[in-house]
Amino acid sequence: MDLPSRKEALLILEQSGCSKNVIEHCKAVTNKAMAIARKLQERGFNINLELVEIGSLLHDIGRSKTHGVSHGVVGAELIKDRGLPQELANIIERHIGAGIPADEAQELGLPNRDFLPVTLEEKIVAHADNLIFGVEEVSIDTSLRLLEKTLGKNHPAISRMKKLHEELITTSINKS
Repeated sequence: MDLPSRKEALLILEQSGCSKNVIEHCKAVTNKAMAIARKLQERGFNINLELVEIGSLLHDIGRSKTHGVSHGVVGAELIKDRGLPQELANIIERHIGAGIPADEAQELGLPNRDFLPVTLEEKIVAHADNLIFGVEEVSIDTSLRLLEKTLGKNHPAISRMKKLHEELITTSINKS
C-alpha cells in the first residue's frame, strides 16, 4: 500500500483547498490518533501506524468542498481520484461520529450503505476526531454533550460514540 508521506499529505490538503483551520484540526486529530494507536500497539494490538497517521491527517479533506455530513464521502472520492489506497479512502469515508449506518445515511442524503468504521485504524481516527474540537482536546463527556445538543439525547449516534469510546479507550487502554 503506497501512502503519501506526512509532508505530502499536508500538501494534498493545501492543494485541495482546505482552510488553515481545517489543516490545523487535522494535525490535532493526528496527534490524538497516534497517541491512541501507540497505546493500543503497546498492549499488543496490530496497528498500521502509518495508515493511522496519514488517514487522520487527511480525514477532513472533503471539507475543501463541503462542511456538511457528506464531507466524508466527498473526501473519500478525492482520495480515490488521486489513486490512493482504498484503506485510506475508507478511513475518510467512515470517520464521522462513530460511523453512520445505512438507514441513517439514507436519511442524511448519503449513499445507501454503511459508513461504520470497521478496522482498528478506522475506529482510531473516528474516535480521535470525536475528542478534538477545533484544535483543542475535549473529554468524551464534552463530545457526547455537543452531539446530544445537535442530534438530541436519544439519537443512536450517542450510543455508537459511547461504545466506540469503551472499545478503544476503556477496554484497551486503561486495563493492564
